[in-house]
This record gives sequence, C-alpha cells and structure tokens, in this order.
Amino acid sequence: MRPVRVYSGWFRAVLPTMAAGLVLGLLIFGQASAETAAPSSDSSRLWGALVAEAKAFHLPTRFLEQIPAQFVVFEFEDLHAFAAEYHPAEHRMVLDRSLSLNAAGRTLRPLARLTHKELETLYHELFHAYMDFLEQERAPSATQASFMAFAREQQRCRYQQVLITPVLQKKDLKEERFLSETESWEALNETWAVFVGWAIWTQLEVEKKGARELRSSGRSLNVPAWIARLSQAEQDASLSGYYEPEDPGEKAMARKRFLAPDFRLSAQELLLLMKEVLGSSADMIRQADQAMKRARAVPASRGACEAPAAS
Repeated sequence: MRPVRVYSGWFRAVLPTMAAGLVLGLLIFGQASAETAAPSSDSSRLWGALVAEAKAFHLPTRFLEQIPAQFVVFEFEDLHAFAAEYHPAEHRMVLDRSLSLNAAGRTLRPLARLTHKELETLYHELFHAYMDFLEQERAPSATQASFMAFAREQQRCRYQQVLITPVLQKKDLKEERFLSETESWEALNETWAVFVGWAIWTQLEVEKKGARELRSSGRSLNVPAWIARLSQAEQDASLSGYYEPEDPGEKAMARKRFLAPDFRLSAQELLLLMKEVLGSSADMIRQADQAMKRARAVPASRGACEAPAAS
C-alpha cells in the first residue's frame, strides 16, 4: 500500500500545478483562436458594408453578391507599387492604408469618399476575387459554370498565342509570344479586370455632372454618355490587358507585358461581362454591341474565337 500512498501524495502535490497549466493553456488557445477568427470576422463585416454601400451608390453588385462574405480576407499595408493587390492563393485582398478610414488600416473608407480612380482600382481587384471564387466554387450555378467555360475557351483561343507591345508608348511595335497556362490565364483575368475597373470609372465620370438628378430619378447611369466613351475606348484600342512573364530574364527587363491592340478585349467578352458581372440592362448591352461594331477600327481577327459567347 505504501507505493500507492506515495503516488497519491505526489498526485495531490502536482494537481494544482497541472490545473494551473491547463487553465493557462486554455486561455492561450482561446486568445489565439480569437486572434485567428478576428480578421475573418472583420473582413466579413467589411464585405457586407462594401456591398451595401455599393448598392446604395448605384454601383454594380451582381458579381459581388455571389461571393460569400467570409471568402475574402482584407488587409491594409503600406503598398508602394499599387494601391491594391489580390492574392488568390490566400483569398487575400491587400489595400493601401490610404484607402482605409483615417489611414488607420482598420476598415475601408466609405465608398462615397473614394476618388473615381480609387474605386476603379478597387473594382479591378474585386473582379479578381470573383474569378478566384468561381475557380474555387465546387457547386457552381449553371450561369457560373457557363461563364467559366467561356473564360477557359477564350484563354485557349485568344490568350495563348498573342502579340505584345514591348514599348507601351509604341503600339505599332509588336512581338509575338506563346504564353504558358499561368500567363494566358493571367492575361485574360487582367484584360477583363481592366474593363470592369474602366466601366466603374466611366460610370462615375459621366455622372459627375447632374449626378443628383440622375440618382433622385432612380436612374443609375447616363447610358448615352457611357456608350460614347465605350466607342472612344474601342477606337483607341485601350481596353487591353497584361501579364507578368514567368521567365526570370524577361521579368527582369519588364515586370508587365502589355497585349497589343489586336488582342484587346473582344466584343464577345465585353458583352458577357456587362451581362454577368456588371448586371447591365438588355438595352444597354444592345447599344454596346452596336457601338463596338461601329467603332472597331483596329482589326482583332488574329485574336478572335470562333466559339460564340455563352448565353
């Protein structure tokens, strides 16, 4: 019996220490869990506020409302090259602190207090988040699946063999490139994101005059002015994307390679983005189609797909 009494005495002696250690461990674990959950919770609230503000501000929310509130993690940092970055591997949206309320790096400034260029940049990155979400979605709707199938077809027939402009200021100077799977998918994503950002900036610019009258009447957009700017953008072949070369040698020479005018956004792509991303009306899409046909001054036949746009 003595060994038992010795063991019991030892157990009684160490029990308070074990209990204290357990309590401390639970506190640390709880704190770590809270710290881990906090960014997700804050990001969900930020996302909800962003979508609500965008809707109240008459900005497109059709694609934003498809993304779960907890999908994107928002962070604020002192960025140097860009005002915002999206990292699909971690579903992480990094915004410059200047975009945060009082530059405190806690939450986004109200959309009404962002400049038109800042909103263009924000929507550009939000579109990247949307494409990331669609890639990750295991049970996409029929519309989402059709959208992604169209994107993959465009990647194959428009963005794998392209022409680039080595010198951005000289669009007539072109070089041929055969893009990898990663490069071609990035080229498509950036081309589409350029248009989405441009569409938001253009909407805000054309509403600058008479904005009160437009919003008080319930109209969200000056359609004729928007279409006129689309025609000009098509004439200038300005809705072109870019990609980051994978080859280290080429990347050392140029971080971005810009697509030539021949490989700018096609009419098929633009009309689908207007419908499924921007949520444009059927009449506005019809007017955009007519404008693209009238304004197409720079042929894009080398980059055209034979496949029709998804319905």
